[in-house]
Amino acid sequence: MSYPPSSPPSKTAALSRFRRAGACAGVLLASATALLSAGAAPAVAAPAEQGPVTAVVQPRSQARVTAAVLGLGGAGREPVLYGQDALYDTASIVKVDILAALLLQAQDEGRRLTARERALAEPMIRTSDNEATNVLWRKIGRAPGLEAANRRLGLTSTKGGPGGKWGLTQTTASDQIRLLRAVFGPAGTSKAHASPLNAESRAYIQSLMSRVAKDQAWGVSAASDTEGALKNGWLRRTTSGLWDVNSIGRITVDGRPCLVAVLSDGSASMRDGVSLVERAARQAVEAAARR
Repeated sequence: MSYPPSSPPSKTAALSRFRRAGACAGVLLASATALLSAGAAPAVAAPAEQGPVTAVVQPRSQARVTAAVLGLGGAGREPVLYGQDALYDTASIVKVDILAALLLQAQDEGRRLTARERALAEPMIRTSDNEATNVLWRKIGRAPGLEAANRRLGLTSTKGGPGGKWGLTQTTASDQIRLLRAVFGPAGTSKAHASPLNAESRAYIQSLMSRVAKDQAWGVSAASDTEGALKNGWLRRTTSGLWDVNSIGRITVDGRPCLVAVLSDGSASMRDGVSLVERAARQAVEAAARR
């Protein structure tokens, strides 16, 4: 599924502050009230040109957002948090986790992915193909298989979605940083943060996340001058009509690699959710730079 979001705002010069060596160390708990109040008001659809005039009102926004930032300049650091580290639906960002689980299972069997598995993994990450994801979700053993892999990857708060509903997997921003560290962490990482994914598996995930479709290259990349490597997720909840919009990935800020995860829900539209995620990514990176 794809969606053409509005063009991201220009990058701020404040990102240069990220060069400080301890920029991403420690934990920052900050209120997201100001960020949410800056969001767009719910839109009202224009009436049809003919026939009865009936205003269709979008659901009222109940948006919340959490961002986490971790610099890759040193081992053993904890992410800077912007907002509460609460649980959110993953939507399609879980596809990175599914691929990591698939690769771990293949490693355990002493093999590489088959041609068929690779033919499914590539569209799952690059174009967010849901049918390919359905197949690989079943292949890894659905939620139990995902959770078994996550215990090895260091995720502590992520619970797989029920049945075939992988998009309803629940996670936190901190857990998504743990996943990203397992994928992007540099060689020589401390034993406590060593990835169970081998170098070939990590390089494969990185390659796919670096080549997502152009119409999906939004989100955490708004906090960087380069496109980076990312995976986004979006899901409209049928019960409320509100949107889950998420983005995770590795970006470069002032020449330094940085992992960023932004999770949100409750936006009145996907466009509002994308704007919220991108603002949160920029503000979280700037907050990390002030530490």
